[in-house]
Amino acid sequence: MPAKTRAEMVEETRAKLIRAGRKAFAEKGYASASMDDLTAEVGLTRGALYHNFGDKRGLLAAVVDQIDTAMAEKAKAAGLKAGGGWDGLMAEGAAYIEMALQPEVQRIVLLDGPSVLGDPSQWPSQGRCLQATISTLERLAQEGQIKPVDIEALARLLNGMALNAALWVAASTEPQSTLPKAVSAFECLASGGLSTTLPQHDGKTSHP
Repeated sequence: MPAKTRAEMVEETRAKLIRAGRKAFAEKGYASASMDDLTAEVGLTRGALYHNFGDKRGLLAAVVDQIDTAMAEKAKAAGLKAGGGWDGLMAEGAAYIEMALQPEVQRIVLLDGPSVLGDPSQWPSQGRCLQATISTLERLAQEGQIKPVDIEALARLLNGMALNAALWVAASTEPQSTLPKAVSAFECLASGGLSTTLPQHDGKTSHP
């Protein structure tokens, strides 16, 4: 086999550290995970962590980005399964909120993430999610399905509602019973963005 390139070796090291960080942060939490927990298990040194991520906080940021990106992809799949459009957008939000029941998501993304990394709306993963929501809303606006409001503002508020609902579920002492309340309220508030006159497939207009 050909020798690995430097880029491949760097990527492999980063992947090992992210995997180790994900395991340690999930099992012990950010505060209790030691530098040795993050390196020794995968046969790497603290120097490798510092070189690739700067510090423990930098590693957490990479782990959060990986998990939150995967959450967004799962939510997107739920939206496509629901048929896309507004229904898909609601399905995406509900799926994202529901993932707050997963222990790893709870501890790393929704509890330690905001505490250590600050405002989630500033995370790269949330920025990518925002752009996807904007694209969906732009299509819906062209079809006359949503009210004539600023698209970015609506996208930010919709994503913010889903994120804060997930944060509430994660922090709840009874997440299973909190989840349906959170999803229901999200859908109720989001429905305010819908147009009161929705185009029908036959070209006629319905007035609810």
